[in-house]
Amino acid sequence: MSKLGIALGGGGARGLAHIGVLKVLERENIPIYAITGCSMGSVVGGLYAYLQNAQDVEDYIFDILSNPVVKELDLENLSENKKEDDGLVEKITEFIQNRVAALRAINDLSIISKETTKKIFSLLPDTKIEKLPIKFSAISTNLMNGEEVNFTSGNFRRVIMASSAIPGIFPPVKIGSALYIDGNAAESVPVGKVKELGADRVIAVDVTRDITITSPLNNAIEVVFRAQDISTYHLSNERLKGADLILKPDVKTLSWADFNYAKDIIKAGENETEKMLPKIRELIDKNYYLLEFEHFIDKFKS
Repeated sequence: MSKLGIALGGGGARGLAHIGVLKVLERENIPIYAITGCSMGSVVGGLYAYLQNAQDVEDYIFDILSNPVVKELDLENLSENKKEDDGLVEKITEFIQNRVAALRAINDLSIISKETTKKIFSLLPDTKIEKLPIKFSAISTNLMNGEEVNFTSGNFRRVIMASSAIPGIFPPVKIGSALYIDGNAAESVPVGKVKELGADRVIAVDVTRDITITSPLNNAIEVVFRAQDISTYHLSNERLKGADLILKPDVKTLSWADFNYAKDIIKAGENETEKMLPKIRELIDKNYYLLEFEHFIDKFKS
């Protein structure tokens, strides 16, 4: 029997497309042997490994997004796709918010405080990764030496926090003696890492942003995220070479903070997976040794 691994990439709100992917795979009774996630991919993938039901994951995510602690962050205000303010009060409010964020960034390691971060991630299950019903791991980056780490055990909540610690937005997370940040810094789509869990074929879900489409840059924060989009795009293209099949939900024009489009993003994941079902079934049914031979040939082509 084939051992299908799913590699879920990071991308903030765009990563909600992973829920749609998992919905279709579940509906079509396609068994998942292992999941490795990066950033939002670790959140969605980890919750699925815990709950084993994609609709439950969606409900869980929406409960988090509607939580007062999360709503107070006003993530939509960080999105490049936010609507233009119509009134003077809105313009003044945005001006003050931007200045407060800038001062916090100068005097602290992140815009969102440690206290608020802890409250947000306390909404996730407090369990051990090694006890999850589905094999799971999460990618994070060691801020001290730059190494990528594939967490296959440990406290679920803390590891997800580390994998999702967007530099400058969320504070680095201490695990052991090291500080960790968002896995996107080193491993945007963790194809190779899910194979370490024993998967013998891998479907990668790529939700990186299309760097050929960009709106005008209005402030320093947007410049930083633009630079991160560029590096993530090139890193993803390299990592994706190891995947047997790549799903690319139509979310590439959206910002990492576009959580107000959550329903549409999830639907985009469903649409892409439904379109690719024939190829997914072909991959599942393919003989393991034939697949290994194809991998061997591909090494000489690259």
